[in-house]
Formats: sequence, structure tokens, C-alpha cells
Amino acid sequence: MDERMGPGWPLGRWYLAVVVVMVLVVAAAVGVGAWGLHGLYVARALVVDQIDPAAREALVLSNALVSEENGLRGYVLTGRQDFLQPYHEGQQQEAQAVQVLRGLQTGDLASASASLDAVQRAADQWRAEYAAPALAQASAGDIERGKALFDQVTGALRVQETQLADARASGRAVLNTAADNLIVVGVVVVVTLLALILLLSLLAHYGVVRPLSKLATEVRLVADGQFQRKVSGSGSREFAGLAADVDQMRLHIVNELDTLQQVHDELERSNRDLEQFAYVASHDLQEPLRKVASFCQLLERRYKGQLDERADQYIAFAVDGAKRMQILINDLLSFSRVGRLTREQVVVDCNDILEQAKANLGTMIEESGAQIEAGPLPSVRGEPALLTAVFQNLIGNAVKFHGDDPPKVTLSAERDGEFWTFTCADNGIGIEPEYAERVFVIFQRLHPKDAYPGTGIGLAMCRKIIEYHGGRIWLDTDADRGTVFRFTLPVVEEEQDQ
Repeated sequence: MDERMGPGWPLGRWYLAVVVVMVLVVAAAVGVGAWGLHGLYVARALVVDQIDPAAREALVLSNALVSEENGLRGYVLTGRQDFLQPYHEGQQQEAQAVQVLRGLQTGDLASASASLDAVQRAADQWRAEYAAPALAQASAGDIERGKALFDQVTGALRVQETQLADARASGRAVLNTAADNLIVVGVVVVVTLLALILLLSLLAHYGVVRPLSKLATEVRLVADGQFQRKVSGSGSREFAGLAADVDQMRLHIVNELDTLQQVHDELERSNRDLEQFAYVASHDLQEPLRKVASFCQLLERRYKGQLDERADQYIAFAVDGAKRMQILINDLLSFSRVGRLTREQVVVDCNDILEQAKANLGTMIEESGAQIEAGPLPSVRGEPALLTAVFQNLIGNAVKFHGDDPPKVTLSAERDGEFWTFTCADNGIGIEPEYAERVFVIFQRLHPKDAYPGTGIGLAMCRKIIEYHGGRIWLDTDADRGTVFRFTLPVVEEEQDQ
């Protein structure tokens, strides 16, 4: 067993137990319900199919015997044969009713057969001792004797009616009891199912929702930065195992963060040392380089034409190399100062920044006949000198790397949420998409030095300045013509609140 799963039943076993209990309860409820329905069916069959029809046939039998007695009495008193018709019809009805009653008086109603036997015995005695002699002699005979015998018949009929009424009342009571039992069974089943549903809901809450909410809260606290907070699970074994896995992941992240922090600290220290080295190296090289450049220029002015042509060429190479080295050192010095020698950031109008950059590039713009167009530019927060360097480098590159047509540079800005997106587009020679990242690497050049002047630091400095101000810069590789650079700068806080 995985030790991380923790003690106790797993969640699946809890749910299986609840489902088994629910199935057993439902099966028991179905069984009890079936028993109740069977009792209701039996009681209904007894009342509807036996007792009620027997009561009706008992009434038919009673009416048939009364018809026999009335017909016989009319015949013996008047001697008319037509009075015998009710007598004979009554005998037929009596026989049919007795046959039906014999078929109905079975099972729980079998006890009523005795009363039917008593009725038949009394009726047979009445016919044998009074009706048959009266019909044979065509006289009333002993009327009192006949009346007494028929009273025995009516008494037996009343006993039978009373017995059937009692059976009907008993059947009705059984039927009502069965109906009440069925209602009770239904209520018990519904209450039991509701209790099981409540139990399942409580199990879901305490076994799933509550532990999951607790785990989510602890994970959210860790995600918010409390990496030293241990993630502990509760509830079923699955959640305990999940919490243990998450805590293992937390520990792994903590270890990774510690390692990354150490690497970051070392990298920052290395960067500071490198920047300090670049600054010191470039600063300390200024003086000897100025001397080399100055004396090379003096040699060029003083001895130009006095030596042979090759000597003049060598001197020219030395002067050019000293000048380019001086430019490179100055650019490297400026690059190393970005983010190191900070000044207070203020809200500056980018239109003023653009004008300053154009003024710095005045000679280049005038000589190339460049056309600089710009839409309304926003105000941003930053160091004016550094932002001027960004505009100056982007416009200077657009003018420098122009094609056959006079350079045309277009600048614009649009707001995108909490950032301004600036666009600098030109009609120059363009940059291939595969060099989209290489152009921002320091000292990386895409053209020979004799084709286009420069040190390869300009765009690297632009990226460093933009990232120092909280934005980013990239080459738009979807441009159809020329080169399009885009960079973002945060919206001024006052404008964000509007």
C-alpha cells in the first residue's frame, strides 16, 4: 500500500458501501412494498370477487324462496295454476343462486357454507312437509305448520346474511389495513431514500467538497508565494495522497527556487562585475585612445604627401581605426550606464523626445533628404535622455539603411490596455525574419563595416532601455515593405485611473 495514501477507507470504498446499503434498502423496500401490494390484492379479491357477489346471490336466494312461498300460498288459496309460475321460477332461481354461492364460498369464505346448508335444509323441509302435500291435495293444509317451517327458512337466510355482512366488514377492515400498510411502506421507503440521499450528500460534502476546498485553499496560499507552508490533506485516502503529491511538488519547487535564486544572485553579481568592468575599461581607455587618435591625426596632417603613398595609407588606416574605436568605446560606455546610473523618472511628452532626437540627427536627416512623420504621441514616465536615445537609434537606423528612394520614417502610438504600443516604420532595405532576435544582440551586425557604419550596439541599447522602463521591443516580421519596430511603455498611472 502506498504510504502517502494515508489511513482509513478510500473514497471509492465509502461510496461502494453507501451504494450497497442503498441497494439493500431499496430491495427491502421493494419486498415490503410487494408484500403490502399482495395483501391489498388479496383483501380486494376477497371483498370484490367473493363477498360482494355472495351477498348479491344470497339476496337472490332470499327473493327466490319468498317468491316460492308467495306462489304456493296463492295457489292453495285460489286454486289457480298461474300462481304456480312464481313458485317454479323461484325454484330455478334458488338452484342457480345455490350453485353460484357454492362456487364463491371457498377459501376465507368457506365458513359461510354452513349457513347455506342450513338454508337449504330449512327450504327442503318446508317443501317436503308443507309445500309438496299442499300441491298434491290442492289445499292449504296446516297453514300454521307451513308458516312455522318457512320462518325457519327466513331465519336461516338472516343468519346467512349476517354471516356475509360480518365477512364483508372483516374483508373491508383487512382491505383498509392493507392500504394503510402500503401507505406506511411508501412513507418509510421515501424517508429511507431521503435519509440515504442526505447521507450521500454529507459524504460528498465531508468526503469530497470540504477536503477539496481545504486542499485548494492551501494550494492557493502556496501559489500566492507562501512556499514554506506545508500542504496537508484530510478526508479520504485519495485526497491525502493528492495532498502528499502536491506537497512533494511544493518541496521540489522550493528547492528549484533556492537553486534559481542562487543562480540569479550569481548572475546579478556577474552582471554587475561585467558592467563595472565595461565601464572601467571603456572609461580608462578614453585617455590613451584620444592620444593615439590625436597623434595619428597629427601625423596625417604633418607628413601627408611627404612620405610615400603606402605610408599615407597606413596613417589613414590608423586614424580611421582610432576613430571607430573611440566611437565603439563611447557606445559601450553608454550601454553600460543604462540602468546603472539611474536618474529620477519623470513624465515626459514623447513629442518633445522625438523633436530632440530629430535635432540630434539633423545633419543626417538633411543630407539624406529623409522625411519624418509622426502622429500624436503620448506622455510616458521615464528618463528623457534614455528615451531620446531609443527614438534617435530607431530613426537613425531607418535613415542609414535606406533604399533607392529617400528615407521615409513614420512613428505612431496606440493604447493597448495598460501599455502604449509605439510603431516606427520605414521604407528601407528591411530585415529578414530569421534575424528578428539577432539584431538586438550587442555587437551583432548584418552588413559589412564598409557598407554601413556603426558598432552594432544601437538596437541592443534600445532593448535594454525599453526593458529598464518596463516595456519590450521587437521586430514586426509581418511588414510587407521596409522595417517595422514596435515597442511598449507603461501608461502613466494618472491615465490608468481615468
